[in-house]
Amino acid sequence: MNTADLIARASALGLTITTAESCTAGMTAAALTDPAGASRVFERGFVTYSNAAKIDMLGVRPETLERTGAVSEETAREMAEGARHRAAADIAVSITGIAGPGGSEFKPEGRVCFALARSNAPTISETCEFGALGRGAVRLAARDHALGLIAKALDQP
Repeated sequence: MNTADLIARASALGLTITTAESCTAGMTAAALTDPAGASRVFERGFVTYSNAAKIDMLGVRPETLERTGAVSEETAREMAEGARHRAAADIAVSITGIAGPGGSEFKPEGRVCFALARSNAPTISETCEFGALGRGAVRLAARDHALGLIAKALDQP
């Protein structure tokens, strides 16, 4: 993903972007801010590794975390919506998952949930099963997938 092109497209459209990241711990925000000119587009990034941070910084409901856990599309949706509102951004992407090592029968290593909240469209969410690629590879795959979601959002009116 060419983040310079992504930043240029968002800038041309007059749109701002924010991120809410758990298992990637800011990798998406770092990628978005690598190109020159990112400050015209990138509002802020939230690294909400713990459940307490998700609640305090993004407004994720404790009931959601209790019912579905941190690695769920429901939590990802609340993360993205909370980030978008708190940053007053046009687009917010969220990432929450299990990079590894570890996981469980119900939430295996490599499962990552994403959501994309936009000011002009309903929030979407999805789960990717990257598999037990290793911690670093899962985190990179999740970052790249999140950047792809932003790129798709920029292609839609």
